[in-house]
Amino acid sequence: MASVHESLYFNPMLTNGVVHANVFGVRDWVTPHKMALLVLLSELGRAGAQLGLLERRRLNRLLLPLLQGPDMALSRLRKAIEECCPHLAGSVHIRLKLMAEGELKDMEQFFDDLSDSFSGTEPEVHKTSVVGLFLRHMILAYNKLSFSQVYKLYTALQQYFHKDEKKDGADENEMELTNPEELDGKMEKEELDGPLREEEIACSGPLSQKQAEYFLSQQASLLKNDETKALAPASLQKELNNLLKFNPDFAEAHYLSYLNSLRVQDVFSSTHSLLHYFDRLILTGAESKSNGDEGYGRSLRYAALNLAALHCRFGHYQQAELALQEAIRIAQESNDHICLQHCLSWLYILEQKIFDSCVLLEHSVNKSLHFGLPYLASLGIQSLVQQRAFAGKAANKLMDALKDSDLLHWKHSLSELVDISIAQKTAIWRLYGRSTMALQQAQTLLSMNSLEAVNVGVQQNNTESFAVVLCHLAELHAEQGYFAAASEILKHLKERFPPNSQHAQLWMLFDQKIQFERAMNDGRYHVADSLVGGITALNSIEGVYSKAIVLKAQNQMSDAHKLLQKLLIHCQKIKNTEMVIRVLLSTAELYWRSSCHTIALPVLLQALALAREYSLQYLASETVLNLAFSQLILGIPEQALNILHMAIEPVLAHGAVLDKGCAMFLVAKCQVASAASYTPQKKIEALESAILNLNEAKTYFAKVDCKEQLRDVLYFQARLFHTLGKTQERNKCAMLFRQLHQELPAHGVPLINAFK
Repeated sequence: MASVHESLYFNPMLTNGVVHANVFGVRDWVTPHKMALLVLLSELGRAGAQLGLLERRRLNRLLLPLLQGPDMALSRLRKAIEECCPHLAGSVHIRLKLMAEGELKDMEQFFDDLSDSFSGTEPEVHKTSVVGLFLRHMILAYNKLSFSQVYKLYTALQQYFHKDEKKDGADENEMELTNPEELDGKMEKEELDGPLREEEIACSGPLSQKQAEYFLSQQASLLKNDETKALAPASLQKELNNLLKFNPDFAEAHYLSYLNSLRVQDVFSSTHSLLHYFDRLILTGAESKSNGDEGYGRSLRYAALNLAALHCRFGHYQQAELALQEAIRIAQESNDHICLQHCLSWLYILEQKIFDSCVLLEHSVNKSLHFGLPYLASLGIQSLVQQRAFAGKAANKLMDALKDSDLLHWKHSLSELVDISIAQKTAIWRLYGRSTMALQQAQTLLSMNSLEAVNVGVQQNNTESFAVVLCHLAELHAEQGYFAAASEILKHLKERFPPNSQHAQLWMLFDQKIQFERAMNDGRYHVADSLVGGITALNSIEGVYSKAIVLKAQNQMSDAHKLLQKLLIHCQKIKNTEMVIRVLLSTAELYWRSSCHTIALPVLLQALALAREYSLQYLASETVLNLAFSQLILGIPEQALNILHMAIEPVLAHGAVLDKGCAMFLVAKCQVASAASYTPQKKIEALESAILNLNEAKTYFAKVDCKEQLRDVLYFQARLFHTLGKTQERNKCAMLFRQLHQELPAHGVPLINAFK
């Protein structure tokens, strides 16, 4: 914005190289770009009826962003006009050429003629219209210039025009060396109505107040709705610094700098910008004007509240608590109930880090409804539902509570909270192991249209809720073996939420987890081990668990057991019940592999009790499958078959493809073990039924490319076909087994001792 030397663009607040107190004291000043716009308006008035209705409509749509936006290069301006009316673009270029290559009096005469636009009984431009106000501001700013300043402006106009002429000459030379088809392709890619490119913004002059406000509002809107269209964090910060150089007291620029620092998780810069924002808000008197004598105190308490929220976001809970206490004290002195309700909500978040307390949250919801704060009330209900989901409450009660919050959303058109509610439902169904319901909720959110009006070409839903839902959708597809579809979803997430965006960590974690699961399924443990570091950086608990899984697969039992025990103690301390159950199941598998079958039983019973207590149906079903496997090992396959019927239905309905394959493989093992005591005819029927189940398991394992499990299934099938005397089928399975066995290393433990 101000990267080009200021002498090229006249600034009435800049004299002798010193910026005076408030550069925005004058709302507008004359620049070569604005003179080009004045020429455009003048030619538009001259054209009159010669312009068609469609051309005039296009030009009218083009004028508003040109008048509000920052200065741009003449070549870009000409292209924009040519898109609407080529004839008018030629007239503007000729008029500017005559003025730039003429004398100073030509520019003087041009500004004198501008006043004629308002004369007559039916003037071309109304004084109070957008164009009329722009013309009057420019005429007034020009009339205030001294002669030396007028000459400086004229020199800047000549440089502005000749710079474009040189660029056109260079483009013509390039066209002679370039294929015309390639040139047409390049032109088609340019979007004139899109956001300005960084190099074009950097070439514009210092902004007026209106241009600065338009730039800030545009970038803030893009950060909220479509971060990919906003300037890159470094470029945006550079432009904000240039803007603050001309007016250090511009509070809104400090706030946008705060939002920009949050994008890159910069604690120091975000705190610095937030404090400067409220300091400038108090110094400029903006709050006092709108709130009377309360303005000063209001800024102080909301500054403390925002500082508490910032510290909480970065995990500085002690600093957040101190700032929150300060905000509560000031709000109580001022009797500000609305601020107190916001403080109460944040107090619950801080207390939640120490102990689970629903009292504060329930009180916050009731008070928010009393004071007419539906947004806060709905967020409180969402938090209550989340807390009670982790506490194991029934799903139907949670959905009833979310239905009540949805009524608030639709009543008050809170579209962002509608998205959060649906994302919450998706996560709850995933937690409870109902993948079909989770998929339905995810599709519901993706098919919705936002209630908020946004600009054309901007993503309507670029929020955390959509990132969460898309991540769940990618994981669901990967679990069912649709890795190509999962990759497409992750590719879309990467485009929608770039690595430097605030929600990028969500898809990064899911991407790493999906790659980890694929590597483990494929038996590439060295690849899986290399992914553990990335998972740990994004989620330490998942990273430690993944490391333990790799160690277990590599038969490093003692190291895996130590890691799992440490993780178990930590998860019990922070009350992460889902991970506690997963750790217990992995620990039980370690005991199987170490031939300590009886020690595994109490561990599995503990996991089953927790899963049922917290309504984690899918984990409960998986635990029952592990119990059935334990009974099979202990020599009671009939009992194992009986309890398998309790668990296999939820697994087949909602489980991952790998879990379905393991379940069918276990059923086949139990059938074969039970057939030992059958009559010969019944034994043959049981073995044939087991072969059918093995075929189904083989289909599931092939879908996720789980070669180790495929090898075990083929070995088992070959043995069964040999028992039944089917030599041809046995040889086929034996050949496939040999191919996989040569490709994969032996796991070094008996086949019967591995459930998954």
